[in-house]
Amino acid sequence: MKVDLFIPCFVDQLFPETGFNMVKVLEKFNCEVQYNNQQTCCGQPAFNSGYWDEAKAIGRKFLKDFSGTDHYIVAPSGSCTGYVRNYYQKLFENSAEHNDYKKVKVQLFEFTEFLVNVLHVTDVGASLHTRATYHDGCGTLRECGVKQQPRQLLEQVKGLELTEMKECETCCGFGGAFAVKYEPISTGMAYTKVQSAVAAGAQCLISTDLSCLMHIDTYIRKHNVDLKTMHIADVLASGW
Repeated sequence: MKVDLFIPCFVDQLFPETGFNMVKVLEKFNCEVQYNNQQTCCGQPAFNSGYWDEAKAIGRKFLKDFSGTDHYIVAPSGSCTGYVRNYYQKLFENSAEHNDYKKVKVQLFEFTEFLVNVLHVTDVGASLHTRATYHDGCGTLRECGVKQQPRQLLEQVKGLELTEMKECETCCGFGGAFAVKYEPISTGMAYTKVQSAVAAGAQCLISTDLSCLMHIDTYIRKHNVDLKTMHIADVLASGW
């Protein structure tokens, strides 16, 4: 099976190892992975900040970069996946790119969703000895409707004890520009998320979105909390 990668800009610039780990897992299950190195941002930051003309220009490039493929498109981000699926319609309805958007929408999958729903895989042979909890990123949960798939995968990781925290579905407070414009509220939301993970006895907090994890980890480091963060692709690539 051929798979095209959609690597969000912050993964490319700040956490490239997560992208490589996603490739490692996909190739284990006989996916032929391809990457168009001309791809850039999907345009979500501009869209969320109200710059819809700029977001449309970036989105037009995104559609062009992926319009020539009939393969599945897989991304290590529920946030970016959810944005393309749900908000490109607002940008490209009744436009020349509308059909391109409709095609990409059904090809695009968040990583764990692709593993479970398309490849029908729940056990990738990973091992990681820790007690962990899972954070439902807003994009993954609310925009992609992905909740059980990450948990199904984590439950099969040898040595990993998965425990649910009380605030698993609560926003972490990042929200892109929200964290800058409303810093006290954003920090308070991160506090709630971290305290919930600690109360659950977790040593590691796992999610599908590095934007969430970056925000949470910043709070953890600043306040010296004994808690680690990991993207699920890094977890699934562990131990083999």
